[in-house]
Amino acid sequence: MKTGTNWARLSGLLLILVAFTVQAAKPVDNDGDGYNNKRDCNDSDPTVWVLNSCGECAVEPPEGCSGPDCTDGDTDGYAVEGGACGAIDCDDGNEFIYPGALEICGDGIDQSCSGSDQQCPVGDHSSLTWLDYPNACLDCHDGGAAGSHYDEVWDTTHYQWLGEAPDMVNQGSILQGKLTNAVNSYCISIKGDWPVCGSCHAGRGVKPGTGDSKANIDCLVCHNSDYAWNRVRLPDGSMGPSVGTPQATLDSYVQNIGPPDRAACLKCHAFAGGGDGVKRGDLSAALTDNADPHFDVHMNTTSDIQCQDCHVFQAHKTIGKGSDLRPTDDLSRGSEVSCVTCHQGMDSGSGHASAGRQSEPDRHVARVACQSCHIPTYAKAATELHRDWRIHHDGTDASNCDQAPCPGHPHTDKFANLIPELLFWDGTSDNYLLGDVAQMNPATGTYPTSRPLGDIHFGMLTPFKYKTADQPMISSTNELLALDTYEYIKGSGDVEQSIESGLINMGYPSDEPYEWVTTDTYQMINHGVNPATDAADCAQCHQGSLDVNSDSLLDELGYRLKGPKEQVCGQCHDGSKKLPRTSERMHKHTDKGSAGIGCYFCHDFQRPERNLCDPCDTSCSSEYVDNQPYPHQCD
Repeated sequence: MKTGTNWARLSGLLLILVAFTVQAAKPVDNDGDGYNNKRDCNDSDPTVWVLNSCGECAVEPPEGCSGPDCTDGDTDGYAVEGGACGAIDCDDGNEFIYPGALEICGDGIDQSCSGSDQQCPVGDHSSLTWLDYPNACLDCHDGGAAGSHYDEVWDTTHYQWLGEAPDMVNQGSILQGKLTNAVNSYCISIKGDWPVCGSCHAGRGVKPGTGDSKANIDCLVCHNSDYAWNRVRLPDGSMGPSVGTPQATLDSYVQNIGPPDRAACLKCHAFAGGGDGVKRGDLSAALTDNADPHFDVHMNTTSDIQCQDCHVFQAHKTIGKGSDLRPTDDLSRGSEVSCVTCHQGMDSGSGHASAGRQSEPDRHVARVACQSCHIPTYAKAATELHRDWRIHHDGTDASNCDQAPCPGHPHTDKFANLIPELLFWDGTSDNYLLGDVAQMNPATGTYPTSRPLGDIHFGMLTPFKYKTADQPMISSTNELLALDTYEYIKGSGDVEQSIESGLINMGYPSDEPYEWVTTDTYQMINHGVNPATDAADCAQCHQGSLDVNSDSLLDELGYRLKGPKEQVCGQCHDGSKKLPRTSERMHKHTDKGSAGIGCYFCHDFQRPERNLCDPCDTSCSSEYVDNQPYPHQCD
C-alpha cells in the first residue's frame, strides 16, 4: 500500500508539471503576422515567416534565389545589364575594361567606363622647347604630377630588350632577348652591332645596362611620330634629330605629344631587318596611310585601327608577339592577342553561318587559327625570303674587297604576294640562342633559327613566313657565328673581316675555323588581314584529288592515310561500291551514324573535339555507314 500511495503521489506531480510546461510553452505570435512563434522562422519581423526559395529566413528576392541573370562575357566580374548585376561593364569583350579599372591617360581607351578616356595632364607642353627635353619630362613623369611613367617604361621589353621567355623551350629559364643572346639571319646578333641594330631601341643611344639612366628613355620615339621618322644615329652615338633640323621643328617635337599611332610603331617594326617589309612580311610602311581594306582590313584610313587597339598597353607593357620573338612583355596577361576580343563568338563552332557550306569554317575553328583563312596571301609589300652574306647586294663577292669600303649590304631575294606556309603551332617555339649547338634538320639540310612547335595532335594550324639564309657557323662547336654586322654594313664591307671581328666578340681567336651553312626560320603571320569576302577558298587546302602519293598540303601536314587508298578504303568497301577519291565524298564518313567514323580509322590521328566514333569500340557496334554495318578489321 505504501508503495502504491507513493506512486500515485508521484504521478500526480508529473501531471501537474506537464500541464505547467504545456501552459508555459503555449505558442504566441509576437510580430502579429498571423504565424505563431512555432511556425514563424522570425517572429520579430511581420514581413517574414517562412524560409524563401533560397532557404533563407528573409523576404523573397525579386530576381529569385539564383540572383539576376547577368552577362559577363569577359569574366572580369562586371556585367552589361547593370541594376541588380552591379555597375555596367562598358566593354564586355575586354577583361581589362570595367568600372573602376586603372585608367591609362591619353591612350584613346576608356578603361574605367567613366564615359571618356582620361586626358593626360597637359602641363606646359605648349611652352616647351627642345632644350627642355628630357628634363621637363622627367620632372612630371618620373614620380611627379603626371605619374611614374619612366619607371614603367624602364621595366618593359621595349626598353630592356630582354625578359622572361616562358614560351621558349630552349633555356626558357633564362632571360632572353636581342640585347644579349638572340640570334637570327637578318642582323645576326647584337654582338658588335649595337650602332646599327640599336637604332630602333626606345632609348637615346646608350645601350641598356651600360651606364644608362632613365634619362636615356626616349619618350618621343613613341609619342611623336614625326620625331620617330626623323630620328637618326648622330656622330657621338646618340639618337636624335639630324644636325641642321630647324629650331621650330625641334620645338614642335616636344610640344606635340600624343598617344602612339601606327606611324610611330611602324617606323621600327616595318623596317626591322634592314628595310621596309624585309623582316616580318606582314608589316610595311604602306600601313601608315593605307587606304585599301584589301591591303589590311584593320589598318586603313577608314577603320583607322591603331596598334595599341589590339596590342593593349598597361603600365607601358603590351601583349602580343610572334613565334620568333623570345621575351613576353607582360607575364600577367600572357603573349596572345586574340581575334575574338573583338570578333566575339567566332570561335564557338557556330559563329560563321547557320547552314550550308558557309558553316564549314565553324568545323575548323577548334584547330585552325583565324589567320590561316583570313590571310590567304602575305607580303603585299615585297619581303625577304633569302639572304646570302657571302655576296653583296650588287652581286659582288663580299670577301677580299678590292676597294674599301665595299658595298655594305648582303644579297637578298625578295618576293611579294606569297601564300603562307601552314604549320600546327602549340604556342611554344625553339629559337636559337647565342652559344647553342646548331642542329641540322635532316629533312631539309638546314639549321633552324626559329622553329614553332606543334603537330597535328597539338596546336592550331597557323600561317608562317618561311625564310632561309647562308651564314657562317663555327666548325668545332656548331655555334652560329655572330659576324660583326656593323663591320659588314658600316665598316669595311668585307665579310672575312666581319667574321674575324665576330669571332673575337664571341671570345674565339680570329682564325677559328668556320663553314658556311644554310639556316631557316619561320615567322608567324598576323597582319594584312583581308575582308571576309577575300578569305581563302576551301581548295587552297582541300585539293580535288587526295592521292596518298600526292604532295598535297594536307598530306604534308599529317593528314596522310595510314596506307594505300585501296587498302584503307577496302576495310569497308569490298569492291562492290565505287571508291570516289574526292575530299568531300570521302569525308562524309564522319557524318554517318550518331557521330561518324573517327579520323584514326583511316589516319594516324583523331579529333576528340568532334566526338567521332571508333568503329573498333564495342559501343559503336550498332553504328552504320551508307546503311551497311561496318565490315571493318580492327587490327
